[in-house]
Amino acid sequence: MTEKIGFVGVGRMGANMARRLKDVGFPISAVYDVRADAAKALAQEVGAEACTQLSRVTALSDVIITVVTDDSAMRKIFAIGRKGDSLLTDARGKTFINCATVSPKVHVEVEKAAKKAGAASLEGCMASSITQARDGTLYLMCGGEEAVFNQVRPILEKLSSSMRYIGKAGQAASVKALVNMVMNINTAALAEGLALGDALKLDLTTLREVFSQTGANSRVLQTDGEDMQNREHSCFFSGAHAAKDSGIALNLAREKALNLPLAAATKKQYDRMVKEGIGELDKSGIAELTFKGRHKRRKK
Repeated sequence: MTEKIGFVGVGRMGANMARRLKDVGFPISAVYDVRADAAKALAQEVGAEACTQLSRVTALSDVIITVVTDDSAMRKIFAIGRKGDSLLTDARGKTFINCATVSPKVHVEVEKAAKKAGAASLEGCMASSITQARDGTLYLMCGGEEAVFNQVRPILEKLSSSMRYIGKAGQAASVKALVNMVMNINTAALAEGLALGDALKLDLTTLREVFSQTGANSRVLQTDGEDMQNREHSCFFSGAHAAKDSGIALNLAREKALNLPLAAATKKQYDRMVKEGIGELDKSGIAELTFKGRHKRRKK
């Protein structure tokens, strides 16, 4: 039997994951999004029902994949700390794969609530972007009970080119927070290096090539360097999301009484992107704040 898959949160990532699973033979039974028009359009495309109630997604599905924005949204869809419509209504026997980047403690809360409802949950944290979601080449970090991971492994294998079971609930989310923290620091540092090179009237193509052959090389240089140079900031991972994810890592550091000055400075830059009205640009848009003459600060 091929499991019927429901999706909650069908933005750039969720929608492309649904398309991928549809392509490889999984029936997409239900989709839900706070933007009803987005849910309706995707439902028509993949042959699913566009649900207006979270409980309806659960009723129609065996496995529900969630890709929502933040801690508040996760708590809302599972009705944690509140009453009302919930994915956990009549959820006995259902399995939830939660792919959003949220705090580890929320994943722990969701697992506890799911178990109470007779359901199972797994965190499927993604270290990839839109193209990989569509192609089924995500890098997945999974947390929760290993038996649940093994149960849904056939689904995860169709979504990923590589995946790793990290450990109990919350641990994969902790790893993901650190991945994004370091990525964000690297992105901010690259923007500053290229901005200074530009101010020194260096050829940036040459500078990027030199970076790539030296200790300045990084994955971010490959994905964002040319975009920073050419001011091409089509969004794959927004500055606003970078600010949120850096905040998750900094909160974990505070809980351990650890000072992370580079992470803190980076978050301030991404917060500034949001404040300056460019937070929906790709994270490479942080270069707009560092290159001389590119961006005028908003007046208060």
